[in-house]
Amino acid sequence: MMMSSTSPTPSLVIYTLRDPRDVVVSYYYFSKMCNSYEDPMSFEQFLRDFLNGELPHGSWFEHVQGWMEMKDQDNFFFITYEELKQDLQGSMRRICQFLGQDLDDDAVSSVVRNASFSAMRENPMCSSVLLPADIMDQTKGQFLRKGICGDWKNHFTVAQSETFDRIYQERMQGLNMAFPWDRH
Repeated sequence: MMMSSTSPTPSLVIYTLRDPRDVVVSYYYFSKMCNSYEDPMSFEQFLRDFLNGELPHGSWFEHVQGWMEMKDQDNFFFITYEELKQDLQGSMRRICQFLGQDLDDDAVSSVVRNASFSAMRENPMCSSVLLPADIMDQTKGQFLRKGICGDWKNHFTVAQSETFDRIYQERMQGLNMAFPWDRH
């Protein structure tokens, strides 16, 4: 058997992370719409299950920790949803640089226009409206609901927020990274 002296080129990874409190809210509404998920009994129970890693797809904390182990690798690009919302054009330029794509201003503007939340919400290929009702029940909400940062404040009680903060700090302390939503 002949061994090749070249190793395969690693895939490029773009990892986008969002404030986990907003993730909980978004996931809650998604779970209400998606017929393959159990309809959440209450937001309070859903939040508890999220914090315990007892929802489909497992623990958010373990997921993030696993991916953040790659943060210093050349083929890994990390960005937050909050960064995208704050400066979509600058974020697109950084992503293009990572991908080795030198787009002119018109092309970047086109990407920004088509990657905006409002454009994606109107695009049937992004909004899940083309999915049959037995998969995604559009009568229970919109797949692309609000697209804002900080909507968790409209859902969490003070006690839930305090519990979340305590568990978040415990679970994320070994990561040695600060995210836009972290309190200093």
